[in-house]
Amino acid sequence: MRQALRLAAFAVAGSLSTAAGADTASHKQMIAISDAAAVQWTAAPAALPKGVEISVVMGDPDKPGPFALRLRIPPGTVIAPHTHATDETVTLLAGALVHDMGETRVESRGAPFREGGFLYLPALMPHSLWTKEQAAVIQVNGTGPFGLNYVNPADDPSKAR
Repeated sequence: MRQALRLAAFAVAGSLSTAAGADTASHKQMIAISDAAAVQWTAAPAALPKGVEISVVMGDPDKPGPFALRLRIPPGTVIAPHTHATDETVTLLAGALVHDMGETRVESRGAPFREGGFLYLPALMPHSLWTKEQAAVIQVNGTGPFGLNYVNPADDPSKAR
């Protein structure tokens, strides 16, 4: 009987699984992404450098509540020093990334991250990220509303578009 219940639970879970983009406003359904190929990418908002792509995996970063999103960052991309209103975690899923703390980006001070690297950043902590020769895919988890506030407003790519 227990085995039958487990199999039934797996069958129900499988029917509820989805790739990124599900309506998760209530956070009462399971969300499963079978592999990286199932992620659906779109151009990131204008506040991120051109060429960066985003996939909102769960929730809505613009609304109250938990969210998970992924960013695909091309080689040679800099996300200038910025802060967020809420805490965030960043996990490097693929590629390579450099991270620096502070209100100015100092390349020599940047800490390299490799696949599997993890970073926790409290709210309002200034930091920057960049890629070199290799692209990166990161997952950002946090609680919305979530935004990106550049330390130097002139660094905001949305002002140049």
